[in-house]
Amino acid sequence: MPGVIEHTVFAEGRLSIGLTLPMLSSGNAVADFDEQIALARLADELGFAALWVRDVPLNSSDYPDPVGHLDPWVLLGAVASHTKNIALASGAIVLTLRHPLHIAKGAVSVNTLSRGRFILGLGSGDRPHEYAAFGIDANERREVYRRHWDTVAAAIGREPRVIPDQSPPDAPEFFLLPTSPTPVPMIAVGSGGQSVDWIARNAIGLMTYHREPEKQRARYSMWRAAVDRVAPGEFRAFGVAMGLDLAADQNEAAEPRSLGYRTGSNDLIRILREMRENGTHHVTLNLQASKRPTREILEELAAEVLPEFQIRA
Repeated sequence: MPGVIEHTVFAEGRLSIGLTLPMLSSGNAVADFDEQIALARLADELGFAALWVRDVPLNSSDYPDPVGHLDPWVLLGAVASHTKNIALASGAIVLTLRHPLHIAKGAVSVNTLSRGRFILGLGSGDRPHEYAAFGIDANERREVYRRHWDTVAAAIGREPRVIPDQSPPDAPEFFLLPTSPTPVPMIAVGSGGQSVDWIARNAIGLMTYHREPEKQRARYSMWRAAVDRVAPGEFRAFGVAMGLDLAADQNEAAEPRSLGYRTGSNDLIRILREMRENGTHHVTLNLQASKRPTREILEELAAEVLPEFQIRA
């Protein structure tokens, strides 16, 4: 049974809507983080389900994302202190490039600051050269991911315990303080090189990127089959990150774009209904492609789209 904050984001037969930070206008690669905090507060007030924060340790000329992302723990801490109800999620902390005990400390810290509103999304990263910059062999990422996941899960679970890398005979028993107000739910963002059975067994769910509807239905069917195999009768969430360029004309027909759509709000509602019917429980919208003022987009989404897709605790 999911906790309260999980239930407002992920629920059987329902679909909720979140937003990905930063929210930038088209062509703008430099975020005004005072504005981002103000937009986070607005999203909270308007009733969006979650705010997702990415982890981009290093930028490079061959990396297609030109945005200068803040360290996720710094941004999550700031957002936690300026919001009250909205869930906060990492999408995703690069589990393989950070020490798992540092990740656990960050997760407990954000969960404490947000009073139990944090969902820890974990990914493996996908750039071999970035692995090399950190002195890690990219070919070992699957094993590192599993090992680090187990250490984080032990440290932030219902009966938290620290699993040290090394434990000499005279070592004390370590623990994390402050104590988290609630266990921190862990969701896999991407596969991390793991099987869907492993993810269904160890995570509260799977977040993936937008695909053409038929391919996404097949992906969900594979996920559902894995859940039925390893956790029969239990709920496991399925979420999607989707790009959105919301047209000013509410009746503008949806046009597929890279990892999402340009569409008016009426066709967006149709798309979200179909996603809900096909098994998606949460969609986080990436508004970076939009040419409209972000505040205007959030207010339109809240007025026209959210009423059908909000989940109450």
